[in-house]
Amino acid sequence: MTELHAAQLERGRGRLFGVSLGPGDPGLITRRAWALLERTDAVWTYPVRSLRKESYALDIVLRSGMTLPAQHQPLLFPMTHDVEKLARHWLKAAETVKALLATGQDVLFLVEGDASTYASFCYLARVLRELEPDAQIDIVPGVTSFNAACAQLQMPLSEQDDTIAIVPAAYGIAAVEKMLDDFDTLVLMKVKPLLDDLIALLERRGLLAHSRFIEKAGSPVERIVHNVAELKGTKVNYLSLLLVKNPNRERGEMLRGCRKKTSTEIEEEELQE
Repeated sequence: MTELHAAQLERGRGRLFGVSLGPGDPGLITRRAWALLERTDAVWTYPVRSLRKESYALDIVLRSGMTLPAQHQPLLFPMTHDVEKLARHWLKAAETVKALLATGQDVLFLVEGDASTYASFCYLARVLRELEPDAQIDIVPGVTSFNAACAQLQMPLSEQDDTIAIVPAAYGIAAVEKMLDDFDTLVLMKVKPLLDDLIALLERRGLLAHSRFIEKAGSPVERIVHNVAELKGTKVNYLSLLLVKNPNRERGEMLRGCRKKTSTEIEEEELQE
């Protein structure tokens, strides 16, 4: 047993860190995340969709110039809608991390984007707490894909009193259309399964000219499409999103510096009463 390992055992269980890396550009890794990655006494873990595929989160770190440490462990988070299968893999990942923490070692879980925003880390942390209620968990915040996309596109996410909705496209076309009545900016995440239907909706609502597509923002294979209609019938990457501006949305007049409610918002409140 090394002196370092003995010291780790003496101090008790390790701590799990959700290390946000930003969406693809290593230059967007925060100083706090970088300091954790420079540690030599922590285990790196990272998500993979299958054991035959590389980890996008790990790729971001390696492109920063860092080398993979001796202590590292891929964790399988498959792409599936099978709830039982997902639960099995979340449990297995959490058990793996729990065992590492029990040795006194800190564990870094590498996360593309931000660890609190539609990230695998959320599931890992939740199941780990179910197994070990006293588990020590820290989240290192990072740059989100939609913030990076807005910067690349030089498009503001919001101005003044704009309303914003961040929605997984899987919610469905009906839900997205309803949100167009209430929000000035829609961030539609993971649009791959419904892209053609979304394009048809935006065309019908006259919003194609106010929409932008971006794939793997900030990475070497980043793709930006201004004419979203040309994507119809094509395949896009899972890590893609649509930014939709809705300039003609009905908005209440200003009253003492605040917006009065629109007729749609008033009707919705009356239905809920």
